[in-house]
Amino acid sequence: MSGVRAQQKEKTRRAIIEAAFTQLSAERGLSSLSLREVAREAGIAPTSFYRHFADMEELGLTLVDEGGLTLRQLMRQARQRIIANGGSVIGTSVETFMEFVCNNPNVFRLLLRERSGTSPAFRAAVAREFTHFIAELTDYLEWQYRCPREDAEIQAEAMVTLVFNAGASALDLAEQERQLLAEKTVKQLRIVAKGAALYNRSETLS
Repeated sequence: MSGVRAQQKEKTRRAIIEAAFTQLSAERGLSSLSLREVAREAGIAPTSFYRHFADMEELGLTLVDEGGLTLRQLMRQARQRIIANGGSVIGTSVETFMEFVCNNPNVFRLLLRERSGTSPAFRAAVAREFTHFIAELTDYLEWQYRCPREDAEIQAEAMVTLVFNAGASALDLAEQERQLLAEKTVKQLRIVAKGAALYNRSETLS
């Protein structure tokens, strides 16, 4: 019986999270979400909300964590496919990232908006997600190119910044313009990668 209750509780919690994501838009961020609106969208009474989250801030932090985790998992899977089957790591990664932005604009807007938002807790949560992105890419670059970790981290940070900036621009573009932006981003990342390779080679020789 307790197992059934736990499943139902998790189902309701998921419904609240999905309802909150649905309420987000280009015009509405976390700060403008209403507990009553989220509860109504989730199909629960407002008082039931508190069985799952202490307040709207806790829900917001969960949205940031989930959004970042979903994107990181997609990028990780893309790198694993490349390791297993070959292909362009940069091209596949940019394609995966742009697909995420296109299919989940509200989630991506959430990460962008709260990165410089007014809530210190939300800013810290988004900063953690960016740190995770950089750390995972650093691990891959260090393994793939056998370069010093410090150099891999600098390269990873530059690449993550480029891709997120491209994603922000892609939100307001039509399909054809988004494709051109993706191609430009791939070229920018390849320039960064080639520059890093030349730098590492010169450091080895010096």
